[in-house]
Amino acid sequence: MTQASTPATGSGQQRPQVPVDHIRPHTYVDGVYSLVNPQVGTAKNGKHFLKGLIRDASGEIAVRQWTFDEAQLGEIARTGFVWIGGQAQEYNGQVQVILDNIRAVEVGVEDLARLLPASRHDIATMDAELRRIMGSLSHPAMRALADAYLSNDAFMSRVRQAPAAVSVHHAWIGGLLEHTLQLLRLAEVMLPLYPELNRDIVLMGLFLHDLGKTSELTWERGFNYTAEGNLIGHTVKGVIMLSAMAARVARESSVPLPPEALLVLQHIVVSHHGSLEFGATKIPSTPEAIFVAMLDNLDAKTAVALHAAQRSKGIQPGQEFTDRVWSLDTRLFRPDPLSAPAGEETPQGG
Repeated sequence: MTQASTPATGSGQQRPQVPVDHIRPHTYVDGVYSLVNPQVGTAKNGKHFLKGLIRDASGEIAVRQWTFDEAQLGEIARTGFVWIGGQAQEYNGQVQVILDNIRAVEVGVEDLARLLPASRHDIATMDAELRRIMGSLSHPAMRALADAYLSNDAFMSRVRQAPAAVSVHHAWIGGLLEHTLQLLRLAEVMLPLYPELNRDIVLMGLFLHDLGKTSELTWERGFNYTAEGNLIGHTVKGVIMLSAMAARVARESSVPLPPEALLVLQHIVVSHHGSLEFGATKIPSTPEAIFVAMLDNLDAKTAVALHAAQRSKGIQPGQEFTDRVWSLDTRLFRPDPLSAPAGEETPQGG
């Protein structure tokens, strides 16, 4: 196993690894990090270069290697973790690391807590709140279906651990649980404003919509897609899981799920991306499916925007805008215009 915590320098001494959120212009970076979304770009002169992100539990930062053999990409991305050596510099108000060296490394389970981001919220507390909300379902067949998932300890362990994505939104340990719970909280607040929506269908649809990600994604070696993720995807996998679970409940319960209820839940899972261009198999075609898809989009895009803006880290002159965020197709204006500068108090009314 590569000793990720204190990489060796050329002199044989040990240099403490710099956390990502401590990397500043002119910092020399020498250590092991998680590698995110590595790609080969082509410069104006036609030469290939490596671009991507490195990540640890403190955050993520862009990396570039200006001379790169495209054939090496598979090897670099093989384990999900890399040792890098390079100098940080500022470009367009953002810090990036220009690499001299990069190579794939193996890491141990004990290193993952440092190398992978994790939810800021307590996992057990989130799990308990999710169970409370799902326990409020009124239809006995819907409660039986929810219990079939919630009582599967091995499956729920993966739900508690899984990220919600590799790199877009809630891409951290516990991200799937955090995203799902946030949607359920939003629904609890908003459903009274739409009394004609079926509450049980909405809540169950939100609970189910991303459960296929427990099979689509892997996080034991960094965040990546499994073979099922690449070949089937989480929406189709979610429907397969739902069909099997509903059949089990029908065999074991005195209150089987009505066929049309199963059908509309399956529809929510395959349609929750909202449109075909964003990965939906079908366009949302029930009021509940539209509501679920809109809530999912709201939470995902808001989480992406807040993560990219990084307001808590301070905004220096020239850093008011992010680079283009591809999932939002825009550069974000980072400052909160009503936030008082450090050392100043917000004026009080009256």
